[in-house]
Amino acid sequence: MKRIAIACLLLLSASVLCEGKEIKILYWNIQNGMWDDQQNNYSNFVEYVKSLDPDICIWAEAESLYHSGSNQKFKKEEQYLPWNWDILAGRYGHRYTLISGKRDSYPQVITSKFPLKIVKRITGDGEDIIVAHGAGWARVELGRGSVLNLVTVHTWPHKYAYGAADKDASAAQNGGNYFRAAEIEYICKETVGTVPQAKGQLWLMAGDFNSISSVDNYHYGNDLSDPVFLVHDYVRANTPYIDLIESLYPGEFKPSTQSGKRIDMVYVTPALFKKVLSAETLYDGFATSVRDSTYTNFCHPSDHYPILVKLKL
Repeated sequence: MKRIAIACLLLLSASVLCEGKEIKILYWNIQNGMWDDQQNNYSNFVEYVKSLDPDICIWAEAESLYHSGSNQKFKKEEQYLPWNWDILAGRYGHRYTLISGKRDSYPQVITSKFPLKIVKRITGDGEDIIVAHGAGWARVELGRGSVLNLVTVHTWPHKYAYGAADKDASAAQNGGNYFRAAEIEYICKETVGTVPQAKGQLWLMAGDFNSISSVDNYHYGNDLSDPVFLVHDYVRANTPYIDLIESLYPGEFKPSTQSGKRIDMVYVTPALFKKVLSAETLYDGFATSVRDSTYTNFCHPSDHYPILVKLKL
């Protein structure tokens, strides 16, 4: 009887530990590999991440492109990121890193306290579709058999289509919007679309979609048939994903960029949505976005704001 009682207590303890585990996920487009903090050896960036204490980070634009305080490009052999993310992540307590999506100089990188495994890197090369910056599907082993699927996204940013010979004509015909719509359809079909039971699994898709959503049209006031909405209309109509920020803050517009648009999204499946404690876009402290007075395409520390998600498993 004593052994049975001890075994029951151990089982109960394991169950409580598993159910009570809080996981924090931080997503952020850090503009040109955190150009702002390079000259400071990324110390402000590291301290900010440590203050949030995320368990998993998803970084967009995770490559060093320009010398600090200038628009002079690094030579490839001079770039610190993405090749040294393991060192940088170790400074804020993450042991595991991987490049999730990379086709050009704007990769997405995942760092984590938990083991990571890449399932698929998605570029579309050799297919009918090109995924301009690349996308990725990774799995995070959370322990006790719990697996979190992470899909990282960064779609084409321009008004004209990728590879357009006449950029002005392409922009006038909404080439960029149609190109992004084709990208996101391909990415979804290559990831969550390959798993019929995904609705009941833990999936999160996060990234810079470079597209606004029709759910925010009370703020934008566009015609709902505008092709600018194609990307998120596809996700909402054809996948099990839930727009996390919109669902938690209905009717309360939460811009994700310094320009005032919401183009960075975190999507979750219904199974993961049930485990969400909170999600917020962070605007204060180090995350406060200020446009550079000289290089107006650059901001300090980024032209995007971070999004922090808390889960309870």
